[in-house]
Amino acid sequence: MAIQNKYYRRSRISEAKFRQVIRCFALDLTATETAPLAGLSIRSVNAFFLRVRERLAQECERQSPFSGEVEIDESYFGPHRVRGKRGRGTGGKTIVFGVLKRKGKVFTQIVPDCRKASLLALIRVHVSLESIVHSDSWKTYVGLEDMGFEKHFRVNHGENEFARGNRHRNGIESYWSYAKRRLARFNGSPRQTFEGVRIPLQLSR
Repeated sequence: MAIQNKYYRRSRISEAKFRQVIRCFALDLTATETAPLAGLSIRSVNAFFLRVRERLAQECERQSPFSGEVEIDESYFGPHRVRGKRGRGTGGKTIVFGVLKRKGKVFTQIVPDCRKASLLALIRVHVSLESIVHSDSWKTYVGLEDMGFEKHFRVNHGENEFARGNRHRNGIESYWSYAKRRLARFNGSPRQTFEGVRIPLQLSR
């Protein structure tokens, strides 16, 4: 008699098989690699993987607002390049904003643009006012002081300044690098499911 699956409501697979799928997920196997091992279709495994990623993202979001020392930044995801344009001027890419709590988790969200209204609204929700905030010198972040963030430190990349003692964004930049390498391994992610593939890590920085 199959054991009832206590992790997945109305599941058509046993708990033992579901645990096997989760082990494959933890080992960073693709759905194509997992399907024959678990005896399931690739479509079923993809559905399970997406649910797990969604729950991880929900748990990460539940832990916000972050406090302590946090790093904020935005990054661009996508295969398209426009000759002569880099960074915030890059066209055809998906803009993702991120908040990293040092020695903690990461929150990310797709944003339509890097304007003050878009980014400051997210910061206000996901970062507590007593936090020590580290950012670059992008003009949008200048408004943080007016919002009540009294401890806001910036590094000016335009003047080749990347760190001043403990004032840096090395953690969030390392996260972006890791996230892009990992998504490249899985041939990227469709925009409509990107919210479910956040990569909430326990970072050492």
